Amino acid sequence: MANTSLIYEFLHEAHVPYTVIPHPPAFTAAEEAAATHVPGREWAKVVVCFVDGQAVEAVVPAPSTVNLQQLLELAGGADIRVAEEDELRALFPGCDTGAMPPLGPVYAQNVFVDVALAAEPEIVFSAGTHVDAIAIRWSDFARTVRPIVGRFAQADTDRVPAYHLSYRE
Repeated sequence: MANTSLIYEFLHEAHVPYTVIPHPPAFTAAEEAAATHVPGREWAKVVVCFVDGQAVEAVVPAPSTVNLQQLLELAGGADIRVAEEDELRALFPGCDTGAMPPLGPVYAQNVFVDVALAAEPEIVFSAGTHVDAIAIRWSDFARTVRPIVGRFAQADTDRVPAYHLSYRE
């Protein structure tokens, strides 16, 4: 059972209005968007990467994947790889595996958000479980999380599992 109190404490202390959206169990960003009746372009999918050994959160719309080369350039690093499942458990205590919220300050991680999400008035993301989501205005999210915004999302056409991806300059 997830203990997501850190997530809600962070939002409460930041005085951020949000809505919790309970939904049937869902385990991928596309499934979560469908379960919450949210367009995929508004669902903030978190892909955790390591840039030069430091965990970062790459956040893209649900139907997209992370272009690791573009993210690496945006982060100004030399080496990047996608986190493995066992690393996610350690990086996001209290969250169900794979249900990470894009709230980097809670987990001492930088957050990179693709410009496509920044263009949305509201975003929705996993609340640390596979049965709850959080809807928040983009402006409140940006003010609170202070993400680095850039272009690194690409269409999810090849469906290569994320854990097979890495890039090194």
